[in-house]
Amino acid sequence: MGNIGGGLVFLVFALVTVFSAYLVISSRNIIHSALFLILTFIGVAALYAMLDADFLAMVQLLVYAGAISIMVVFGVMLTLRGGPENSNGDTRNAIGGAIAALLTFVVLGMVIFTNSAWLTTGTGISGGSTVSDVSWLLLTKYVVPFEVAAVLLLVAMVGAIILAKGVDDSK
Repeated sequence: MGNIGGGLVFLVFALVTVFSAYLVISSRNIIHSALFLILTFIGVAALYAMLDADFLAMVQLLVYAGAISIMVVFGVMLTLRGGPENSNGDTRNAIGGAIAALLTFVVLGMVIFTNSAWLTTGTGISGGSTVSDVSWLLLTKYVVPFEVAAVLLLVAMVGAIILAKGVDDSK
């Protein structure tokens, strides 16, 4: 019963994620598309949690469902001209997009199922939480790249603030 129940929960979250992703691209209201995008991110986080990747699930919730989605909603609301009812235009290349998506799935399926090294299961780092494993690696083995990434993000944020504020050349 445990495998059947877990499979049903996975199926529900997978269907919610795929259906909300479809609604992102098919909704005519761009605000609704942004809200469906948040639901898609939450569904992906739930799938990560089911895979015992709790660190990825929390990062997905905090970074994507939280910060990125709110930024998209604010960006849409600040740049929207007129009403949001018909803000997403007609998708004129729906057939081309469907063909491209089908070809992508076929190629990825061929790569995944023909590579025998991917068909084996890994042993994992430990039986504990992935958060402790990731934090141990970030603060021991990968501390220099972690700090370089932090400095790079700080410089990018300062540059974005300077560009947004504008520079007065008359002084």
